[in-house]
Amino acid sequence: MDNNRVSRRTKILTGHLHPSPSTTTSTLSFTPCLNYSPPELSNPFVFNVREMRTLMDGHNLEDRDWIFNLIIQSDLFNRREQGGRVFVSPDFNQTMEQQREITMKRIEYLRDHGVFKGWLTDDGPEADLRKMALHEVIGMYDHSLGIKIGVHIFLWGGAVKFLGTKRHHDKWLKSTENYEMKGCFAMTELGHGSNVRGIETITTYDSNTGEFVINTPCESAQKYWIGGAANHATHTIVFSHLNINGSNQGVHAFIAQIRDSDGKICPNVRIADCGHKIGLNGVDNGRIWFDNVRIPRENLLNSVADVSPAGEYLSAIKNPEQRFGAFLAPLTSGRVTIAANAVYVSKISIAIAIRYALTRRAFSITPNGPETLLLDYPSHQRRLLPLLAKIYALSFAAIELKMLYVKRTPESNKAIHIVSSAYKAITTWNNMRTLQECREACGGQGLKTENRIGHFKGEFDVQLTFEGDNNVLMQQISKALLAEYIAHETRNKPFKGLGLEHMNHPLPVIPSQLTSSIVRSSEFQINLFHLRERDLLRRFAAEVSQYQARGESKESAFVQSYQIAEDLGRAFSERAILKTFLEAESKVSPGALKDVLGLLRTLYALVSVDEDSSFLRYGYLSTENAAAVRKEVPTLCAELRPHALALVSSFGIPDAFLSAIAYDWVDSNSWSSTQH
Repeated sequence: MDNNRVSRRTKILTGHLHPSPSTTTSTLSFTPCLNYSPPELSNPFVFNVREMRTLMDGHNLEDRDWIFNLIIQSDLFNRREQGGRVFVSPDFNQTMEQQREITMKRIEYLRDHGVFKGWLTDDGPEADLRKMALHEVIGMYDHSLGIKIGVHIFLWGGAVKFLGTKRHHDKWLKSTENYEMKGCFAMTELGHGSNVRGIETITTYDSNTGEFVINTPCESAQKYWIGGAANHATHTIVFSHLNINGSNQGVHAFIAQIRDSDGKICPNVRIADCGHKIGLNGVDNGRIWFDNVRIPRENLLNSVADVSPAGEYLSAIKNPEQRFGAFLAPLTSGRVTIAANAVYVSKISIAIAIRYALTRRAFSITPNGPETLLLDYPSHQRRLLPLLAKIYALSFAAIELKMLYVKRTPESNKAIHIVSSAYKAITTWNNMRTLQECREACGGQGLKTENRIGHFKGEFDVQLTFEGDNNVLMQQISKALLAEYIAHETRNKPFKGLGLEHMNHPLPVIPSQLTSSIVRSSEFQINLFHLRERDLLRRFAAEVSQYQARGESKESAFVQSYQIAEDLGRAFSERAILKTFLEAESKVSPGALKDVLGLLRTLYALVSVDEDSSFLRYGYLSTENAAAVRKEVPTLCAELRPHALALVSSFGIPDAFLSAIAYDWVDSNSWSSTQH
C-alpha cells in the first residue's frame, strides 16, 4: 500500500517536471491589458433621449440645468478631476463640524446667486414647481444640504406661511427667504415621533402679561432631532399642547426665539447636540428644552385658532380632529419632496451601476473567448433592469404627486395626504433597495465613497422613518380606504376619488391560462392590480369587523389587522403607480419611445406581481400563471438591454453628478491619477 502511494506521487512529480507533449497543448493565452471602451460606441439610441428626459423630469428642465451648472462651477462643492472629467460630491473625510460649516457656506453661495428667490414670497403652481426642481437638484448633490434648506424653507417657512397670518408673513417670510434669520421645526420629542398627539410639551397663556409660556415638563418632552437647532437656528416653530384656563385645546404651533443674532442661546432655553449619525452629518440636529419660556401672544400661528388678549380660545374649526389635521398640513409638502428626492437618488445609483456594467467585463462564456460584459449576463440584467423600470414608474408617480400638490384645493387635501403617504413610503423603500443592489452590482468599487452609491445608503436611510414611518403610513392609507369602503357599504354610495372608481364595476376576470401576449397586455395588468386591491380591501374590512364583533375596540381591531393593512397599503400604492404610468404612456405618440415605455411598464407590473405573495396567497393567480409571469421577466430584461444606456442617459444627470466608475474607471484609477 505504501509502495503504491510513493509510486503514484513519484509519477505525478515527474509529470510536472518533464511534461509530455499531450499536456502542453492547452496553454494559457496572454490577455492584453484592459482598456475602457465608451458604451456609446456599441449602444446606439433608437429614441430621442431629450424627449424622454422631458417626460421623466416633467417640469423646469432649464432651471434644473442652471443649478446643475451653478454647483459644478464652484470649488465650494468639492470639484475634482478624475479620468479626464470633473466630478462634484461632498468630502465625507471632513469632521462633523466641518461638514456643518461647509453646508452653511454652500447655502450662502446659493442664496447669493438667487436660488431661493421667491421660494416663500411667490405663489402659484409655477413658483412651487420651480422651487421643487431646484431643491431636487440640491438633494442630488448632497442630502445634508437639501435637508438643511428643506427644514428652513419648507418646514419653518412653510409653517409660518400656511399656519400663520399676515402679521407673521410680513415679519418672517422675506427674512426667511434671505436667511436673515435661520429657522427650525420643533415637533418631534424624545418620547414621541409619529404620534404627534402624544407630545408632552405644554404651553399656557398668561392673561396678565399677554404672553404664552412654553415648558418642557419632563425629559421625554425634550424636542429631539431638530435639524438646525444644534448650531445655527435662531428661531423655531414649537409644536405644543395649548392649555387655556385648565382646558387642553390640543396641539398648536408657536414661534420662539432660541438664539440671538450673535448665536448666543436665549435665556430659559437649553440646547444639546444629537451627535454623530450614520449620515446627514452636515445637518446640526439638536435637542431643545424650554424652561417656562415666555413669548408674545402674537407668536401663536393663528390661521387655525387664536387666543384673545383676555385669554378666550377662538377657532372657526370646532372639531378638534379637523383642527389637529390642519396643524399637520406642513408635513404634506415634506412627504412630496422626500418622494421626489428618493427617485432622483435612485436615478444616480442606477445610472452609475448600469454604465459600469456596460464597460466592466468578467469571465468568458466561450473557450478562449473575450470576457463578457456584466450587463450581458442575464442574471445581472435581472438585478438592475427591473429596478430601472421601477424608477421610471416612480418618476411618473412623483410628477403626478407634485402636480396634485401645487394645484391643491381644500377638497383635494385628503387625497394629497393619502397619495403622498403612499408614494413617500414606496419611493424611499425602493431607493434603499436600489442603493443596496447597485452597491453590490458594482463590487468593490461600490464601497468607495467617491463612487457615491455606498455612502448614499447611510445618507438616505433616514427617509424610511422621518416625516412618517413607512409602515405606519401604510396602515394610515388602509384606514382611509376602509372609511371609503364603509361609506360605500352603509350609504350605498359609489366609490369616487383615490382611483377607487374601478370598484364600482364588475369584478375583473383573469384568464385561466396566461400567455406572453396576455401578460404584456396593459388591460391584464391593471385588471390584476384592481383585483388585488379590491379583494384586500374587502378582506381588511371583514377582519376588522370580526375583531370588533369579539369586543375589540375599533382602534384595537386596526392594530390586530396590521398584516393585511400593510398588504392593502402596498396594493393601493402600486395600482396608483401603474395607473400613472399608463396615463403618461398614453400621451406619447406611436414610435420607438412609446415602445420602450411599454416594455418598462410591463416589466414594472410583472416584477411587482412576482414580488408580492398576495397574488398566490389569495388565489388571484394559479401557481402555473404565477410561473408564467415570472418566466416573462428575463425575456423583458433581454429586450430592454439594448436600451439601457439610452434609458439612464435620459435622466439628464450631468457627468459631474455621477462618479468615476460610470466613465473611464481604468484611467481614473491609474497611477498617474494618484499624482494629482
